[in-house]
Amino acid sequence: MTEPIVRARALAPIKTVRDALTDPDALRAWFAEHVEVDLPHRYEFWGRYTPDGDVPHQTLRYADDRTLRLTWLLGGVETNTEITVDEESADSTVVTVHQDGFNFQEALDMSTIRGVLQTFWSLAVANLVDYVEGREVGPRTDFTSADLRGEMLIDAPVGAVYTSLTDSEQASEWFGFPIGIEPFVGGRFAMGGLDNNPHPAKVIDLEPDRKMSVDWGPGGVVTWELAESQGKTKLTFVQSGFDTANPPYAAWTGWLGGLSQLRRFHELPDWRPIWLPNDAGAPAA
Repeated sequence: MTEPIVRARALAPIKTVRDALTDPDALRAWFAEHVEVDLPHRYEFWGRYTPDGDVPHQTLRYADDRTLRLTWLLGGVETNTEITVDEESADSTVVTVHQDGFNFQEALDMSTIRGVLQTFWSLAVANLVDYVEGREVGPRTDFTSADLRGEMLIDAPVGAVYTSLTDSEQASEWFGFPIGIEPFVGGRFAMGGLDNNPHPAKVIDLEPDRKMSVDWGPGGVVTWELAESQGKTKLTFVQSGFDTANPPYAAWTGWLGGLSQLRRFHELPDWRPIWLPNDAGAPAA
C-alpha cells in the first residue's frame, strides 16, 4: 500500500483513540453493528453499517500499540487495511488509514462494493474523532437499506446553516473539497468547482432558510431540509430517485461524512478541519 486513503487529527490522547479502536463496546458505538476483538488474534466487524457485512470478512494479520493490519474480503476480492495512530501531542492524535482495492471509477459507477471504501473510511474516521472528543456520533450508512435518510441537530441558527450549505466558499471549507454552488433554481452544483466540472448537478428546488434539492442524474436527487428546534437547527438529508437495486452508497456515505464536518464547523468556536494532508485527498462525495 502506498498513500493513505484517510488521515485525520483527533483532539484526544493516543490512549483514548487506541481504546476506541480496540474496545468492542466503543467500536459498536461509532463504527460497526457487530464487533469481535481479541488482540493480537482477532479483529472482526460486520452488520448493517459494514459493506458486505452479512458475516465477518476480516482476518487480523498484525497488531501492536499503534498499528492494526488486516485483510478484508470485499466483493470476492481480498483487500488490505492498515490503521495507525501517532501521538502528535499529549492531547492530539493522528489517525491514518491505508486501504487498497479502491478504484475511483467503481465509486462513480458502483460496479463493485469496493467503490465505497474511501467514503466508508472517511465517515468512520469522522465518527471516531467525534467519539473520542466526547461529541455525538453522526448517522452511519445502513448498507442493508435503500432508504437513504439521515438527521442531525446542529447547535446553530437555521440561517447560518442554510448559508453554509449554499455558499460555495463555506461549503468548500467544511466539506474539505472544492464545491461550486449557484444558489438559485436551475443553478449549478459542481463538485470540484464551477470551472472544473463539465457535468455539474443542478439545483431544482430552493427555499431560503428551509430547503435545497440538487439533481445528480442517475445518482438521484439529494435534499437538505432545515427546521428550527429550540434555538438549534434540525437538518434532514435525503437521497431519492435512484435505482434502488443499486443504491449510490459511496455518494451517500461521503455526504454523511461531510455533514459531520458541517456540524463541527458550526459548533466549535476554534473550528479547523480534522482532515490532514495525506497525498490521497479528503472525503469524496
